[in-house]
Amino acid sequence: MKRKLLLLNLLLLALIGLVSWRLYIRYEETLRRQKAFLSAPSPAAPPPLVVLPPPQSQISAAAYLDIAAKLPFSKDRNPTVIVEAVAEKPMPALPRYYGMINFGSGPRVILATTPGGQQKGYVAGDKVGEFTIKEIAAAGLTFEWEGKVVTASYAKLTDNTAPVETQQAAMPVQAAKGAPTVAAVSSLSTDTAKPGIDIGGNLRGCTPGDKSPAGTVRDGYRKVVTVTPFGQSCSWEKVN
Repeated sequence: MKRKLLLLNLLLLALIGLVSWRLYIRYEETLRRQKAFLSAPSPAAPPPLVVLPPPQSQISAAAYLDIAAKLPFSKDRNPTVIVEAVAEKPMPALPRYYGMINFGSGPRVILATTPGGQQKGYVAGDKVGEFTIKEIAAAGLTFEWEGKVVTASYAKLTDNTAPVETQQAAMPVQAAKGAPTVAAVSSLSTDTAKPGIDIGGNLRGCTPGDKSPAGTVRDGYRKVVTVTPFGQSCSWEKVN
């Protein structure tokens, strides 16, 4: 009986040893696989795929022209700007020329702002209507108007119309005697041998077309003709 128990114990002990050895083998194998797994290099993960949104278009002011043109709160919704050109001011007619005098202090020209208008003596720097006399030369006169320089010859400035004094003198004759004859009108318009307008200093200018000789006395004035660098200067001097 004891021998059977002893054999049974030996068999159990051998079975326990065999099971323990198998467990140890499996444990070693597990450690080896774990070590191999941990020591094995892991493959690099692929980079993540990033989807970028499409780029935003550049903002342009021209894209909003239609909105600005139809803005209901705008006073002027017309996108077309109309620029009106300012009309240039027309230059008036140049003064009329009736003669020149020089008493040693410089030339003085006889001018009128309109043809047949009131005549007056002017020197360089004086204003005649809208024009300013810049220079009195032998060839003509130089004016300034609105910042512009205008030069004209004496032939261009000479007034060939009848003077106002002659026209006014003819009006009472017409009123008193009715329609004058052609001879009467001719005598009034051609009577130029007399003193003209008052130019100051007890002097009067010569009437255009006056061909009377120097020294002629008329209406209390004596005709004086002097020679200047610009030509002959004619005037009527009051006789004391």
